[in-house]
Order: sequence, then structure tokens, then C-alpha cells
Amino acid sequence: MKAIKGPAIFLAQFADDVAPFNSLPAICQWVSSLGYKAIQIPTWDKRLFDLELAGESKTYCDEIKGIAAEHGLAISELSTHLQGQLVAVNPAYDAMFDNFAPPEFRNNPKQRQIWATEQMRLAAQASGYLGLKSHATFSGAYLWHTVYPWPQRPQGLVEQGFEALAERWLPILNQFDQAGVDVCYELHPGEDLHDGLTFERFLEATNNHPRANILYDPSHFVLQQLDYLAFIDIYHERIKAFHVKDAEFNPSGKCGVYGGYADWTDRAGRFRSLGDGQIDFKQIFSKLTQYGFDGWAVLEWECCIKNPVDGATEGAKFIADHLINPTEKAFDDFAGGEPDIELNNRILGL
Repeated sequence: MKAIKGPAIFLAQFADDVAPFNSLPAICQWVSSLGYKAIQIPTWDKRLFDLELAGESKTYCDEIKGIAAEHGLAISELSTHLQGQLVAVNPAYDAMFDNFAPPEFRNNPKQRQIWATEQMRLAAQASGYLGLKSHATFSGAYLWHTVYPWPQRPQGLVEQGFEALAERWLPILNQFDQAGVDVCYELHPGEDLHDGLTFERFLEATNNHPRANILYDPSHFVLQQLDYLAFIDIYHERIKAFHVKDAEFNPSGKCGVYGGYADWTDRAGRFRSLGDGQIDFKQIFSKLTQYGFDGWAVLEWECCIKNPVDGATEGAKFIADHLINPTEKAFDDFAGGEPDIELNNRILGL
């Protein structure tokens, strides 16, 4: 069996204008001091990474790898969560997502989408330059406003929505294929790809594109009340990236899955720091190891209660303690022996 690598950390939630969070060398030094072995880099934050330059310059990508290596770190994946979101946006969400794009593309959905698609091309190229095998992103959404509809969805709406989504993503998937990199969609409420069934619809619409894969994050499944362990059994062949993020679901007489528009601390479903939620990570690490997942276990810190520095500090040890060194032999090998056909025939009565 192969081994999961880790611990790694997603830098998006920690980037800041205050040192050591305001430059790649400084934040690398910080995460290395906590015990992390790799970083997942958000490509929209120029304090840490210049995607336009990376997509056109292998020299720059080598410099980025060098900065990480100076601090004993690898790069697990690049992330285009914000740009991927803008590949497909229903007009109902134009105003809410406009801030994800540079000012010159706001209030212009067509140009914003063109920009987002070009960002994905650059990310494919940069991932190839960096020697990465996986890439983290969101799918965007045309259908999310109909997720629990009243009145009922018109016939054929869902099929058309996934056909349109696939049309946007197929050229991007092909670009990643040329770079030898898997596109790993974080299945997330708000995206058209948010659970197993929607991922299957997307696969069908893309003719089972080999680069259409999954970023497995169990926290989003807890909030949807989906069986996050059975999910691994079903989709392990498509799981190519892993966010280690905890969550809890505590429904009340007032609040359930949909959250009642409450703030995070008052919702039934809440993201928590590692070890503070309800997720059975021992079983998750066991199943992923069983199925041969050898990617990075990446902390994504999002907690409505704990301080982020404390969450990051505790998270490194939490992940390290859950990594499994796979066995190279069966526990009962001592009781076995070399194949003996004559003996086997006698045992079988043949």
C-alpha cells in the first residue's frame, strides 16, 4: 500500500498584511516551524504567488519551489478556488462574486468569465512547471439557486445546466491533461458539484474525462449529512486531493441543515479546528490508505471559535498523528507457507 503524505497546510486562510503572513518566504518559515512538510498555495493572492508570471515562466516557478525547499517544504497543489468559481456563475450571483475578480472585470460577467478561464489555463501551465500532479478548485454553479426548489424545476433544466457547465470546463480539463495534472473539484455547497450525484452528472457530461477528479473534504459532507466514509468506498478512484477539515452538526428545534441565515457560531453545522468537531479521521485516514491514496493531507483551517494560529499549531500534530505507515506484510504470514498443490488437494478432498 502507498502512504499519505503530510502534514500540509492551505495558506489561503492565513495570508495577511502582517508578518509572517505577508510573504511566501515568511509564511513558509512559520509553517515549517510548526512541523508542516508542504503548502497548498492560493493563486489569487499576489502577496504569496503571481499566477500570471508563474503560468508563463518556469524560472519563476523554480524560484517558488526553491523558496519552499529552503524551509523544508514541498508544494502540494496550487489552488484556484476563486477563479474556478467564476468559470460558471448564474446571474443571480453576479454581484456577490464580482469581488473575486480584478476591478477591471467587475460589472462585466462576460469579460470576468474570459479572465477566469485564462486564469485556469495559467494554473494548468504553472502546475506543470512546478511538477505537481493535482490542482484544487471549485466548479462554479448555474443550478445552485434551484438546489431545493419551489416551484419544481422545469423538465430538462438539470441536464442543460450540467451540459453548460461541462462546456465551460472541457477546454480547461484538456489543458490540465496536456500538463499532466488532475483537476480536483472541492465538492462544496454553493457549487454545482457538491456531492456524489452531482459529481457523477458532471462526469457523464464530460464523457468521464480522466482529469475530472475530487478534492475530498469531509467537513462539507457532515454539513450536508452525507456518509463521508461510504463516499470514499464509492469514489476513491477519483479522489486525488484531500483537505483535512473538521466539522460538527448539532441540529436543534430551531435550526437544521440550512442554517436559518444564522452566523456560523449559531448554525447547526459548523466548521471546527481539527479534533474539536465530530469527524472520524482515524477511519478516513485508514480508508484512504487502504485504497492507495498517496497525495497530501492538507489542513484547511476554518473555525468559528478557535484562534487560527492555535488551529494551525494543533493541526500539524493532529495530521502527523493520523498518518499511517502501511504494512508490507500480512499479520498472519507466520502461519503460512509455500504453496503445496498436493496438500491443498488433500484439504479440499480432491
